[in-house]
Amino acid sequence: MTDPIRVLIVDDHPMVAQGISAILETYDDIMVVGTLCNGREAIDQIAGLDPDVMLLDLNMPLVNGLNATEIILEQRPDTRILILSMHDSPEYISAALNHGAMGYLLKDVPTEEIKQAIDAVMGGERYLCAGAASAIRPTNGDTREALTSREQMILLELAQGKSNKDVALALDISVRTVETHRKNIKRKLGISSTAGLTRYAMEHGVLQGTGN
Repeated sequence: MTDPIRVLIVDDHPMVAQGISAILETYDDIMVVGTLCNGREAIDQIAGLDPDVMLLDLNMPLVNGLNATEIILEQRPDTRILILSMHDSPEYISAALNHGAMGYLLKDVPTEEIKQAIDAVMGGERYLCAGAASAIRPTNGDTREALTSREQMILLELAQGKSNKDVALALDISVRTVETHRKNIKRKLGISSTAGLTRYAMEHGVLQGTGN
């Protein structure tokens, strides 16, 4: 028998978190390892709770869902994060996916769809509920993904000629994390070389005010 999927629910409305928890606990292949109230608690406790999947609200005190997603994935890149939010605007959904979330669910979806989403992301697939998918249908405009605030920070360091090791020391993260961010930055910008990153940073004003 395979181990149950370990799920952590993070929402600043305890009744919402407890309601979802009670329903998910009815599935034999799911174990809810905790319900937390904000992103700071999630960051502090994720190592001990060791979830496979996190259901994460966006608007929370102390640390919001977007920042929590980015920080948690730096620490534990194998965690699958599903955003569960009442916001259906394209900006929120795109930002969540850009920050590394594997799925986005609106809070009014049927409970069985939350289970479908958990199964999908455990299988390595991205999952968007119907409302979220229709909100971010591609247009004919610029489809380039936006850099997250962390990626912009790392681009700034790299554009100043710093090595991955130097950036890791400056930002107190691992060299592997810097390499992952660097790869994502190049993919998002469609740039293959470090020189190209530096040129992009100069052309877009990233290096302004650095003193270099």
